[in-house]
Amino acid sequence: MSSTRTDKFSDPRILAEHPLARDGKYCAKGRSKKHPARSVTVNVSESPLSWLRARGHLTDRQFDSGEKLHADWERASLAPNVTMSWNSTPPTDGRRAAPDMLNATEAQIAAKQRFDNAIAYLGRDLCDIAWRIICAGEGVPTAEKHLGWPARSGKLVLKIALDRLGDFYRLP
Repeated sequence: MSSTRTDKFSDPRILAEHPLARDGKYCAKGRSKKHPARSVTVNVSESPLSWLRARGHLTDRQFDSGEKLHADWERASLAPNVTMSWNSTPPTDGRRAAPDMLNATEAQIAAKQRFDNAIAYLGRDLCDIAWRIICAGEGVPTAEKHLGWPARSGKLVLKIALDRLGDFYRLP
């Protein structure tokens, strides 16, 4: 028997519509005429950094520095794994890449070192917001709530962290 469930977890669409009240707070469909709902299309696969950049809150340098940290985090395989990686195939000629290139393990170790150095360069005051938003993919309001910060302070601190990351990665 096939299921016809269409809740937010089984919806295969990337874009999802969420009804919003005029004041911006979530409301259910079918509200009164006094407070009609409006619908907003949200890209649920968009990262918090790209969301901030698309709305003009981040410069290209800040966005690029955040993407570099995220790339190092992904390349170092620091995200929790769900299962074994079945996509690696054994080398046929005894080596995986050209002699002057890093193999997969060396690239992973180098990315881990870059990530650790970048987090250390940020310092303990900025690394928590950077990790939560850039690596863990939390939204700014969620990160502010988890860190116990006042509303609308996370974006400012994140921008400072991204500027410092730009200096670490030597971005122009």
